[in-house]
Amino acid sequence: MIILLKENANPKQVENLTKFLRGRGFDLHMSQGTEHTIIGLIGDTSKIDIDLISSLDVVEAVRRIQEPYKNANRKFHAADTVVDIGKARIGGGHFMMIAGPCSVENRDQICEVARDVCVSGANVLRGGAFKPRTSPYAFQGLHGEGLRLLSEAKKESGLPIITEIMDINHLPLFEDVDIIQVGARNMQNFELLKELGQIRKPILLKRGLANTIQELLMSAEYIMAGGNEQVILCERGIRTFETATRNTLDLSAIPVLHKLTHLPVVVDPSHGTGDNELVAPMALAAVAAGADGLIIEVHNDPPHALCDGKQSLTPEQFNALANAVRAIMPYGAKEMSWS
Repeated sequence: MIILLKENANPKQVENLTKFLRGRGFDLHMSQGTEHTIIGLIGDTSKIDIDLISSLDVVEAVRRIQEPYKNANRKFHAADTVVDIGKARIGGGHFMMIAGPCSVENRDQICEVARDVCVSGANVLRGGAFKPRTSPYAFQGLHGEGLRLLSEAKKESGLPIITEIMDINHLPLFEDVDIIQVGARNMQNFELLKELGQIRKPILLKRGLANTIQELLMSAEYIMAGGNEQVILCERGIRTFETATRNTLDLSAIPVLHKLTHLPVVVDPSHGTGDNELVAPMALAAVAAGADGLIIEVHNDPPHALCDGKQSLTPEQFNALANAVRAIMPYGAKEMSWS
């Protein structure tokens, strides 16, 4: 349920209303707009007297909402959320380009790629230290050593870093990580999500292989319910009957998510297609559809990559893509700025 307060509402009346609602056992989410304040009620509102609340002088309107996600819901928070990562920003018209290799392999590789993508305009460096793989015999990442090398690349390039967490017990190792990524396989690892809700660090949450948009938003709600509102959603393709691509990249999810939530939306065309030749056209399509950012796999030697070389761009290809993205951004679904 949301309560829309009247313009220039009396502060004392607002205080009395919030005390009353908290006394009834509700948690409140206050959203201050330019003209109105919105109070979101979190809890069982089935027994609340809407007519009583509506009759108060300070109240403009009362509306029930059906969606089970409250913190992530645009009805509670009309303005786009802007997430700050160092000097970079995402959401609310700020566009973010995240780039780097699927996995950190050695110092020369990650530092070289970091320098290259930084020159091309990337805002954030990606690189996997812990790699969830379908086969137990595939390269699983360098773990703690990979995180150390990412930190070195961060110092050399000046770029903030993002990497995936697989186990909450690894969290102490992520002190120098600027954005923690929750991968598709862990999207509904609810105990992990609850723990990430207790920290104050941006979380990039990837949509699961076969999950609905509402399930993605409910997973975001787990994080936000713990108090961490710095959530970035990521569309990375879903599993369908189609076999021509690694996944089916659901670009319709971008405007749907922007309608339902205030959280920024990033698109991953690398995992979404699994094919180097398809990454650029799908990345540009994502920008045209209104994405707030892209996450692109870039490797300095894709044929010899230890993980996902087939879908990785070379630094030269990434530079061309970054230039193309800049060229079409003004024609996207909303005004964007490369910040």
